[in-house]
Amino acid sequence: MEKKVTIQDIADALGLSRNTVSKALNNTGVLAEETRQRVLEKAAEMGYRRFIYLSHPSSSSEENVEIKELALITQNMPYGSHFGTYALNTFQEKISRNNYRLSMFPVRDTEISSLQLPKGFNKEKTAGILCLEMFDPEYIEMLDTLGIPLLFIDTAADTDMTQIRADFLLMENHLSVYNLTDTLIQNGYRNLAFAGEPGHCRSFNERYQGFMHALNDNMLTPAASQFTGRTVFDSPQDLEEAISRTMQLPDVFVCANDFVAIDLIHALKKRGIRIPEDVLVTGFDNSTESRIIDPRLTTVDIPSSKMGYIAADMLLSRIKEPDTPYRIMHVRTTLKFRESTGELKL
Repeated sequence: MEKKVTIQDIADALGLSRNTVSKALNNTGVLAEETRQRVLEKAAEMGYRRFIYLSHPSSSSEENVEIKELALITQNMPYGSHFGTYALNTFQEKISRNNYRLSMFPVRDTEISSLQLPKGFNKEKTAGILCLEMFDPEYIEMLDTLGIPLLFIDTAADTDMTQIRADFLLMENHLSVYNLTDTLIQNGYRNLAFAGEPGHCRSFNERYQGFMHALNDNMLTPAASQFTGRTVFDSPQDLEEAISRTMQLPDVFVCANDFVAIDLIHALKKRGIRIPEDVLVTGFDNSTESRIIDPRLTTVDIPSSKMGYIAADMLLSRIKEPDTPYRIMHVRTTLKFRESTGELKL
Protein backbone atom coordinates (compact mmCIF):
# COMPACT_ATOMS: atom_id res chain seq x y z
CA MET A 1 0.00 0.00 0.00
CA GLU A 2 1.25 3.48 -0.91
CA LYS A 3 2.36 5.38 2.19
CA LYS A 4 0.21 8.41 2.88
CA VAL A 5 2.25 11.62 2.95
CA THR A 6 1.48 13.77 6.00
CA ILE A 7 2.03 17.42 6.83
CA GLN A 8 4.73 16.31 9.29
CA ASP A 9 6.55 14.44 6.49
CA ILE A 10 6.66 17.63 4.44
CA ALA A 11 7.79 19.66 7.46
CA ASP A 12 10.61 17.18 8.16
CA ALA A 13 11.75 17.21 4.53
CA LEU A 14 12.02 21.01 4.53
CA GLY A 15 13.24 21.51 8.08
CA LEU A 16 10.17 23.59 8.91
CA SER A 17 7.62 23.40 11.68
CA ARG A 18 4.37 21.52 11.16
CA ASN A 19 2.50 24.76 11.83
CA THR A 20 4.34 26.58 9.04
CA VAL A 21 3.59 23.81 6.54
CA SER A 22 -0.06 23.77 7.59
CA LYS A 23 -0.31 27.54 7.01
CA ALA A 24 1.13 27.18 3.52
CA LEU A 25 -1.16 24.32 2.53
CA ASN A 26 -4.30 25.92 3.90
CA ASN A 27 -3.65 29.58 2.99
CA THR A 28 -3.91 30.74 6.61
CA GLY A 29 -1.80 33.07 8.68
CA VAL A 30 1.08 35.28 7.62
CA LEU A 31 3.82 33.55 5.64
CA ALA A 32 6.56 34.67 3.27
CA GLU A 33 5.66 33.90 -0.34
CA GLU A 34 9.00 32.15 -0.92
CA THR A 35 8.30 29.79 2.01
CA ARG A 36 4.77 29.17 0.83
CA GLN A 37 5.96 28.21 -2.65
CA ARG A 38 8.69 25.91 -1.24
CA VAL A 39 6.06 24.07 0.80
CA LEU A 40 3.61 23.73 -2.09
CA GLU A 41 6.29 22.46 -4.46
CA LYS A 42 7.62 19.94 -1.93
CA ALA A 43 4.06 18.76 -1.19
CA ALA A 44 3.46 18.14 -4.90
CA GLU A 45 6.83 16.42 -5.27
CA MET A 46 6.10 14.06 -2.37
CA GLY A 47 2.61 13.26 -3.64
CA TYR A 48 0.70 14.94 -0.81
CA ARG A 49 -3.06 14.68 -1.32
CA ARG A 50 -4.96 17.62 0.10
CA PHE A 51 -8.60 16.72 0.77
CA ILE A 52 -10.80 19.10 2.70
CA TYR A 53 -14.45 20.11 2.96
CA LEU A 54 -16.05 16.73 3.58
CA SER A 55 -19.71 17.59 3.40
CA HIS A 56 -20.63 15.28 6.26
CA PRO A 57 -19.12 12.40 8.24
CA SER A 58 -19.26 9.09 6.38
CA SER A 59 -21.91 6.69 7.60
CA SER A 60 -21.23 2.98 7.77
CA SER A 61 -22.93 2.50 4.41
CA GLU A 62 -20.62 5.10 2.79
CA GLU A 63 -17.30 3.92 4.16
CA ASN A 64 -16.42 1.98 1.03
CA VAL A 65 -17.35 4.71 -1.46
CA GLU A 66 -14.53 5.23 -3.94
CA ILE A 67 -12.88 8.65 -3.73
CA LYS A 68 -11.81 9.80 -7.19
CA GLU A 69 -8.99 12.19 -8.00
CA LEU A 70 -9.05 15.64 -9.57
CA ALA A 71 -5.91 17.70 -10.11
CA LEU A 72 -5.28 21.43 -9.87
CA ILE A 73 -2.42 22.52 -12.14
CA THR A 74 -1.24 26.09 -11.69
CA GLN A 75 1.73 28.34 -12.37
CA ASN A 76 0.96 30.43 -9.27
CA MET A 77 -0.86 28.96 -6.31
CA PRO A 78 -3.49 31.52 -5.22
CA TYR A 79 -3.47 32.67 -1.63
CA GLY A 80 -4.75 35.48 0.55
CA SER A 81 -7.49 37.54 -1.11
CA HIS A 82 -6.77 36.37 -4.66
CA PHE A 83 -10.11 35.50 -6.25
CA GLY A 84 -8.83 31.97 -6.92
CA THR A 85 -8.56 31.28 -3.19
CA TYR A 86 -12.31 31.72 -2.72
CA ALA A 87 -13.11 29.85 -5.92
CA LEU A 88 -10.97 26.87 -4.87
CA ASN A 89 -12.62 26.70 -1.45
CA THR A 90 -16.10 26.31 -2.92
CA PHE A 91 -14.82 24.11 -5.74
CA GLN A 92 -13.46 21.64 -3.18
CA GLU A 93 -16.62 21.84 -1.12
CA LYS A 94 -18.72 20.87 -4.16
CA ILE A 95 -16.50 18.06 -5.45
CA SER A 96 -16.20 16.49 -2.00
CA ARG A 97 -19.98 16.01 -1.96
CA ASN A 98 -19.55 14.03 -5.17
CA ASN A 99 -16.78 11.79 -3.79
CA TYR A 100 -13.86 13.58 -5.43
CA ARG A 101 -10.79 15.09 -3.87
CA LEU A 102 -8.37 17.66 -5.24
CA SER A 103 -4.60 17.30 -5.43
CA MET A 104 -2.66 20.49 -6.05
CA PHE A 105 0.30 20.68 -8.42
CA PRO A 106 2.25 23.94 -8.74
CA VAL A 107 4.24 23.79 -11.99
CA ARG A 108 7.87 24.96 -11.98
CA ASP A 109 9.35 27.09 -14.75
CA THR A 110 11.61 24.19 -15.76
CA GLU A 111 8.58 21.92 -16.16
CA ILE A 112 6.82 24.53 -18.27
CA SER A 113 9.81 25.11 -20.54
CA SER A 114 10.31 21.35 -21.02
CA LEU A 115 6.54 20.66 -21.26
CA GLN A 116 6.74 18.14 -18.42
CA LEU A 117 3.91 17.29 -16.07
CA PRO A 118 4.48 18.33 -12.45
CA LYS A 119 6.12 15.91 -10.03
CA GLY A 120 3.66 13.59 -8.34
CA PHE A 121 1.00 13.93 -11.03
CA ASN A 122 -0.48 10.54 -11.97
CA LYS A 123 -2.30 10.58 -15.30
CA GLU A 124 -3.93 7.16 -14.80
CA LYS A 125 -5.48 8.16 -11.47
CA THR A 126 -6.70 11.62 -12.54
CA ALA A 127 -10.34 11.93 -13.60
CA GLY A 128 -10.20 15.63 -14.47
CA ILE A 129 -7.91 18.66 -14.37
CA LEU A 130 -8.65 22.19 -13.20
CA CYS A 131 -6.21 24.79 -14.55
CA LEU A 132 -5.97 28.06 -12.64
CA GLU A 133 -3.34 30.74 -13.35
CA MET A 134 -2.06 28.64 -16.26
CA PHE A 135 -1.04 31.11 -18.96
CA ASP A 136 1.65 29.39 -21.03
CA PRO A 137 0.22 28.63 -24.52
CA GLU A 138 2.48 25.65 -25.28
CA TYR A 139 1.82 24.06 -21.89
CA ILE A 140 -1.92 24.51 -22.43
CA GLU A 141 -1.61 22.68 -25.77
CA MET A 142 0.37 19.89 -24.07
CA LEU A 143 -2.36 19.41 -21.46
CA ASP A 144 -4.87 19.15 -24.32
CA THR A 145 -3.06 16.03 -25.58
CA LEU A 146 -3.57 14.09 -22.31
CA GLY A 147 -7.14 13.05 -23.11
CA ILE A 148 -8.28 14.04 -19.59
CA PRO A 149 -11.29 16.34 -19.05
CA LEU A 150 -9.96 19.89 -18.73
CA LEU A 151 -11.39 23.07 -17.26
CA PHE A 152 -9.56 26.40 -17.38
CA ILE A 153 -10.44 29.28 -15.10
CA ASP A 154 -9.01 32.09 -17.25
CA THR A 155 -6.32 31.25 -19.81
CA ALA A 156 -3.50 32.72 -21.88
CA ALA A 157 -4.28 35.96 -23.69
CA ASP A 158 -3.86 34.42 -27.15
CA THR A 159 -5.47 31.02 -26.55
CA ASP A 160 -7.80 30.03 -29.37
CA MET A 161 -10.47 28.55 -27.15
CA THR A 162 -12.20 26.95 -30.13
CA GLN A 163 -9.15 24.76 -30.80
CA ILE A 164 -8.50 23.41 -27.28
CA ARG A 165 -10.55 20.40 -26.15
CA ALA A 166 -11.50 21.95 -22.85
CA ASP A 167 -14.11 24.05 -21.11
CA PHE A 168 -13.31 27.65 -20.15
CA LEU A 169 -14.70 29.67 -17.26
CA LEU A 170 -14.01 33.41 -17.13
CA MET A 171 -15.44 36.43 -15.40
CA GLU A 172 -17.12 39.04 -17.63
CA ASN A 173 -14.31 41.53 -18.29
CA HIS A 174 -14.91 43.46 -21.49
CA LEU A 175 -18.35 44.97 -20.90
CA SER A 176 -17.73 45.81 -17.23
CA VAL A 177 -14.54 47.76 -18.03
CA TYR A 178 -16.26 49.34 -21.04
CA ASN A 179 -19.08 50.58 -18.80
CA LEU A 180 -16.64 51.74 -16.11
CA THR A 181 -14.51 53.66 -18.63
CA ASP A 182 -17.53 55.13 -20.41
CA THR A 183 -18.98 56.34 -17.10
CA LEU A 184 -15.75 58.20 -16.35
CA ILE A 185 -15.73 59.73 -19.83
CA GLN A 186 -19.35 60.88 -19.49
CA ASN A 187 -18.32 62.59 -16.26
CA GLY A 188 -15.90 64.78 -18.20
CA TYR A 189 -12.62 62.84 -18.01
CA ARG A 190 -10.80 62.72 -21.34
CA ASN A 191 -7.23 61.73 -20.49
CA LEU A 192 -7.37 58.05 -19.48
CA ALA A 193 -4.63 55.41 -19.30
CA PHE A 194 -4.70 51.64 -18.87
CA ALA A 195 -2.28 50.30 -16.25
CA GLY A 196 -1.07 46.69 -16.42
CA GLU A 197 0.02 44.11 -18.98
CA PRO A 198 -2.76 43.24 -21.48
CA GLY A 199 -0.84 40.15 -22.58
CA HIS A 200 -0.60 38.67 -19.07
CA CYS A 201 -3.78 36.60 -19.44
CA ARG A 202 -7.12 36.45 -21.23
CA SER A 203 -8.90 38.43 -18.53
CA PHE A 204 -6.38 41.29 -18.61
CA ASN A 205 -6.61 41.35 -22.40
CA GLU A 206 -10.42 41.48 -22.35
CA ARG A 207 -10.28 44.33 -19.81
CA TYR A 208 -7.86 46.23 -22.03
CA GLN A 209 -10.11 45.68 -25.04
CA GLY A 210 -13.10 46.98 -23.07
CA PHE A 211 -11.10 50.07 -22.13
CA MET A 212 -10.03 50.69 -25.73
CA HIS A 213 -13.56 50.06 -27.03
CA ALA A 214 -14.95 52.77 -24.73
CA LEU A 215 -12.26 55.23 -25.82
CA ASN A 216 -12.87 54.50 -29.51
CA ASP A 217 -16.63 54.95 -29.15
CA ASN A 218 -15.96 58.36 -27.60
CA MET A 219 -13.32 59.26 -30.21
CA LEU A 220 -10.52 59.37 -27.64
CA THR A 221 -7.01 57.90 -27.60
CA PRO A 222 -5.28 56.35 -24.55
CA ALA A 223 -2.73 58.31 -22.53
CA ALA A 224 0.51 57.43 -20.72
CA SER A 225 1.38 54.23 -22.62
CA GLN A 226 4.41 53.59 -20.38
CA PHE A 227 2.02 52.16 -17.78
CA THR A 228 0.57 49.62 -20.22
CA GLY A 229 3.14 46.87 -19.80
CA ARG A 230 4.80 44.51 -17.40
CA THR A 231 8.23 45.93 -16.54
CA VAL A 232 7.04 49.19 -15.00
CA PHE A 233 5.31 47.14 -12.27
CA ASP A 234 8.34 44.94 -11.52
CA SER A 235 9.17 46.92 -8.38
CA PRO A 236 7.89 49.94 -6.42
CA GLN A 237 11.05 51.82 -7.44
CA ASP A 238 10.41 51.22 -11.16
CA LEU A 239 6.83 52.40 -10.77
CA GLU A 240 7.81 55.54 -8.85
CA GLU A 241 10.45 56.37 -11.45
CA ALA A 242 7.91 55.96 -14.26
CA ILE A 243 5.58 58.37 -12.48
CA SER A 244 8.36 60.91 -11.95
CA ARG A 245 9.34 60.72 -15.65
CA THR A 246 5.78 61.36 -16.83
CA MET A 247 5.45 65.00 -17.80
CA GLN A 248 1.66 64.95 -17.52
CA LEU A 249 -0.17 62.21 -15.67
CA PRO A 250 -3.55 61.06 -17.00
CA ASP A 251 -6.75 62.09 -15.28
CA VAL A 252 -7.66 58.43 -14.74
CA PHE A 253 -5.80 55.13 -14.43
CA VAL A 254 -7.98 52.13 -15.33
CA CYS A 255 -5.98 49.23 -13.85
CA ALA A 256 -5.92 45.58 -14.90
CA ASN A 257 -6.73 44.44 -11.36
CA ASP A 258 -6.86 45.64 -7.77
CA PHE A 259 -3.26 44.73 -6.99
CA VAL A 260 -1.95 46.81 -9.90
CA ALA A 261 -4.21 49.66 -8.72
CA ILE A 262 -3.04 49.42 -5.11
CA ASP A 263 0.65 49.39 -6.12
CA LEU A 264 -0.05 52.43 -8.27
CA ILE A 265 -1.87 54.28 -5.46
CA HIS A 266 1.07 53.71 -3.09
CA ALA A 267 3.54 54.96 -5.71
CA LEU A 268 1.42 58.03 -6.52
CA LYS A 269 1.11 58.91 -2.84
CA LYS A 270 4.90 58.72 -2.41
CA ARG A 271 5.21 61.32 -5.16
CA GLY A 272 2.73 63.57 -3.35
CA ILE A 273 -0.11 62.90 -5.81
CA ARG A 274 -3.58 62.76 -4.27
CA ILE A 275 -6.32 60.30 -5.15
CA PRO A 276 -8.92 61.26 -6.34
CA GLU A 277 -8.15 65.01 -6.19
CA ASP A 278 -5.25 64.80 -8.68
CA VAL A 279 -5.72 61.38 -10.31
CA LEU A 280 -8.55 58.84 -10.31
CA VAL A 281 -7.71 55.13 -10.01
CA THR A 282 -9.87 52.04 -10.63
CA GLY A 283 -9.20 48.32 -10.16
CA PHE A 284 -10.82 44.95 -10.83
CA ASP A 285 -11.57 41.99 -8.48
CA ASN A 286 -13.14 43.67 -5.41
CA SER A 287 -10.39 42.19 -3.24
CA THR A 288 -10.34 42.72 0.52
CA GLU A 289 -7.52 45.20 0.00
CA SER A 290 -9.69 47.31 -2.31
CA ARG A 291 -12.13 47.85 0.56
CA ILE A 292 -9.58 48.91 3.18
CA ILE A 293 -7.09 51.03 1.23
CA ASP A 294 -7.39 54.80 1.62
CA PRO A 295 -9.18 55.91 -0.46
CA ARG A 296 -11.32 52.85 -0.98
CA LEU A 297 -10.94 51.59 -4.52
CA THR A 298 -13.52 51.74 -7.28
CA THR A 299 -13.44 48.24 -8.76
CA VAL A 300 -15.38 45.41 -10.38
CA ASP A 301 -16.77 42.65 -8.19
CA ILE A 302 -16.14 39.03 -9.21
CA PRO A 303 -18.48 36.42 -7.65
CA SER A 304 -15.42 34.34 -6.74
CA SER A 305 -17.08 31.83 -4.42
CA LYS A 306 -19.94 31.21 -6.86
CA MET A 307 -17.39 30.65 -9.62
CA GLY A 308 -15.98 27.75 -7.61
CA TYR A 309 -19.37 26.02 -7.58
CA ILE A 310 -19.82 26.70 -11.31
CA ALA A 311 -16.34 25.33 -12.04
CA ALA A 312 -17.10 22.14 -10.11
CA ASP A 313 -20.35 21.66 -12.03
CA MET A 314 -18.60 22.19 -15.36
CA LEU A 315 -15.75 19.76 -14.70
CA LEU A 316 -17.91 17.06 -13.11
CA SER A 317 -20.43 17.25 -15.94
CA ARG A 318 -17.60 16.97 -18.48
CA ILE A 319 -16.37 13.82 -16.73
CA LYS A 320 -19.88 12.36 -16.69
CA GLU A 321 -20.80 13.40 -20.26
CA PRO A 322 -17.52 13.69 -22.22
CA ASP A 323 -19.33 14.21 -25.55
CA THR A 324 -21.05 17.42 -24.40
CA PRO A 325 -20.10 20.35 -26.68
CA TYR A 326 -17.25 22.36 -25.19
CA ARG A 327 -18.31 25.48 -23.33
CA ILE A 328 -16.93 29.00 -22.88
CA MET A 329 -18.71 30.68 -19.99
CA HIS A 330 -18.46 34.24 -18.69
CA VAL A 331 -19.84 34.98 -15.21
CA ARG A 332 -21.44 38.40 -14.76
CA THR A 333 -19.50 40.99 -12.76
CA THR A 334 -20.67 44.16 -10.99
CA LEU A 335 -19.24 47.69 -10.85
CA LYS A 336 -18.41 49.04 -7.39
CA PHE A 337 -17.91 52.82 -7.31
CA ARG A 338 -15.96 54.07 -4.29
CA GLU A 339 -13.89 57.04 -3.14
CA SER A 340 -10.92 56.52 -5.52
CA THR A 341 -13.00 57.99 -8.36
CA GLY A 342 -14.65 60.75 -6.34
CA GLU A 343 -18.28 61.70 -6.83
CA LEU A 344 -19.62 60.68 -10.22
CA LYS A 345 -22.96 61.03 -11.97
CA LEU A 346 -24.05 57.43 -12.56
